Amino acid sequence: MLDRTLAPNFGAIEHIKLVEPEHIKLPNGCSLYYFNSGEQDLVRIEWVFGNLRFNPDKPLLNSAVVTMLTEGTGSLSASQIADKVDFYGAFLQAEYGFDHSVVTLYSLSKHLENTLPVIKDIITDSVFPESELQTYVRNQQQKLQVSLQKNDVLARRAFNKAMNGDSLYGLAADATDFQQLQRADMLAHFKQMYQPSNCTIFLAGKIDEEILKLITDTFGKNWQNGPETADTTQPALKQADEHFYYIEKPDAIQSAIRIGTRIINRSHPDFPALQVLNTILGGYFGSRLMANIREDKGYTYGIGSGVSSLKHGGALFIATEVGADVCRDAVSEIEKEINRLKTELVPQDELELVRNYMLGSLLGSLENVFSHADKFKNVYFSELDYTYYDRYTSIIKAVTAQDLMDLANKYLDFDKMYKVIVGKY
Repeated sequence: MLDRTLAPNFGAIEHIKLVEPEHIKLPNGCSLYYFNSGEQDLVRIEWVFGNLRFNPDKPLLNSAVVTMLTEGTGSLSASQIADKVDFYGAFLQAEYGFDHSVVTLYSLSKHLENTLPVIKDIITDSVFPESELQTYVRNQQQKLQVSLQKNDVLARRAFNKAMNGDSLYGLAADATDFQQLQRADMLAHFKQMYQPSNCTIFLAGKIDEEILKLITDTFGKNWQNGPETADTTQPALKQADEHFYYIEKPDAIQSAIRIGTRIINRSHPDFPALQVLNTILGGYFGSRLMANIREDKGYTYGIGSGVSSLKHGGALFIATEVGADVCRDAVSEIEKEINRLKTELVPQDELELVRNYMLGSLLGSLENVFSHADKFKNVYFSELDYTYYDRYTSIIKAVTAQDLMDLANKYLDFDKMYKVIVGKY
């Protein structure tokens, strides 16, 4: 019988083994990576497309096209698509991201023969019906109107715009941008972007030869590239010269704060150690920002920092909402915590705690084969390989307090950070 008076043994995480994919290059140029693992007859398939070059005159095409993929094809209406997917107990989702747009299907293996043709129809023959487009425009304008009443939304939009200018990363859409959406533009965008040479398929689950053949036949045959190659290059990001933005709301009870700077992305050798530094600053519940601004000062219910890794750059950002009367004090405390990292060595016990937290989080995130596929996508789209995770764990174990201080002085200059306040200051 288990003796619950005794704490379980624990030990350091020495090595994390990841499920590695097999790769097939289809004749039409589409790449397929598949992860065969698991006991249940369930698979997740993702069709990932690189977003086309940002056009400031038509800024919403990438996001609008993927959102409306399921609104109708040449042979199926939106309701018929939904009914077919639901009938087989499957789940279909189309999502927009800064660098890629993704169509995801979860399905029982035995129903793939019926669900895959629906996906094929969506990514080869979406027609964006005019009536559905007008409904989409109205709904999005209404959602935007509601969102723009929220301080944190305004702060995020202003922050991204300052950091990234007119780009996919800096887009802050307004109502007129939705009104400019035209069906002809969406069709042209769709035909250029949604073709096999611009698609990578990630398949994860319990996979046998029959499933593999079904997928390769469905998306390797009778799916041809168009005459125009997908242009996924992006214009250079242009940061704003102004670094402080204040959107005043005289009646605000809370103020939204967003502070940060452009930094490296995952492909840079400093990135793993920078994640350690970020975790100490504000990357988990026991972070310094939480301990100071929430636990000690009581200025907020929550505050955190994060690092984002995108194809064309990265960012470190701090976000919170605080009482309007303590906004200026909260900003001062954030500056204080950043400067502490630059002038004081992190105590060894704090560093060990963060090491264990980060390694444990990585291990805990690998709960199933889908998680392993997600980890692979991170390195694949950063043009890295699985040695990244070996290096990541090695750096977390070996990084010193002096290394972290050096990084803080290299990357964290509060005076040059972008600062956005919405509310009272």
